[in-house]
Amino acid sequence: MSDISYREINANGFWHNNPGLVQLLGLCPLLAISGTVVNALGLGLATTLTLVASNVTVSLIRHWVRPEIRIPVFVLIIASVVTAIELAMNAFFHELYLILGIFIPLIVTNCAIIGRAEAFASKQPIPKALADGLAMGLGFTCVLVALGALREAVGHGTLLADAHLMFGEAARGFGLTLFEEYRGFLLALLPPGAFIALGLLIALKNIIDARLQKRQPAHAAVPVEAAV
Repeated sequence: MSDISYREINANGFWHNNPGLVQLLGLCPLLAISGTVVNALGLGLATTLTLVASNVTVSLIRHWVRPEIRIPVFVLIIASVVTAIELAMNAFFHELYLILGIFIPLIVTNCAIIGRAEAFASKQPIPKALADGLAMGLGFTCVLVALGALREAVGHGTLLADAHLMFGEAARGFGLTLFEEYRGFLLALLPPGAFIALGLLIALKNIIDARLQKRQPAHAAVPVEAAV
């Protein structure tokens, strides 16, 4: 794993090993918070910051942590990073912080974060650990935003509603109304709708993967000569 390239790291984070579409980790916040684009983006960026900071810290101390205590140390690092992010969001994005609520501290329990710390950051130098945290976090954020856009469009008929919660008062006009006099579709905003929407995204990824696989030229079988 030590010779993994940055291209492979990015490909794994965004596509081949995406936490939301392939590993299916962190589904609790993924499904609970993705009702709107703004909520999904806020939680996704918080998760990305956690992944980057925890990966870098774990990589930095990897030679000094004994194997017997590595998991408690990793959890302590992640909890410290999440606490700092939670306090920062409470200070600078208070309304969004109130909406996300308990799901911000629950980032500590996200298996994708502890998994990357154990499987990757603890074995890699700092630059590659940082790249992995950024790729995995942004890949997870992309899934959150796509899910949030789909659910918000179907459920409310809007996109980027309440954008001012993240981007300030100047962003109040950023919201788009897709359907006039649209009463909404409640199922899209409920947990069953979240599962259906995520299933559609996973199905779309599988279809794309299958088509890409078909385009790859098949390796010609090398004939094996019979022994004389």
